[in-house]
Amino acid sequence: MKRLPLILLLGSLSFSTLATNIEVYDFDSPAQERTYKELTTELRCLVCQNQDIADSNAELAQDMRHKVFRMLKNGKSKQEIIDFMVERYGDFVRYKPPFKGKTLVLWVGPFVIFVLAVIFMLRAIRRARQQEERRELSAEQIAQAADLLEQPSDKSTD
Repeated sequence: MKRLPLILLLGSLSFSTLATNIEVYDFDSPAQERTYKELTTELRCLVCQNQDIADSNAELAQDMRHKVFRMLKNGKSKQEIIDFMVERYGDFVRYKPPFKGKTLVLWVGPFVIFVLAVIFMLRAIRRARQQEERRELSAEQIAQAADLLEQPSDKSTD
């Protein structure tokens, strides 16, 4: 009876190791395997979005890896596989989308935001300098302030 928890623990550990999904593919050549690795790191997991399909454990990523493997085994080239994935899932499936009208914002957007940020920063600095210059007193204002300080006040005559 004392061994029952130990047996249950060992049993649950053995089932947990069976639950992990390990994919083993048999490639025809090292070049084909290298192409598979390149493709699976270039294609984005559509579920995880910030992981490539090689690192993702999502079912869709597993299906995509299997599809890439089958297409490679059928003799498809790297570009044909990428074209298929882009046609099926859109340009979002690629980490490096091509430069075209639909992806223009992705390529140009960060530079436009940077230029706008620099322009706004320069305007803010210029505006702050102008306000600082306005705060400086003119010679006439300084003379008036000196006169006011030199005049005896009425309260001090008590």
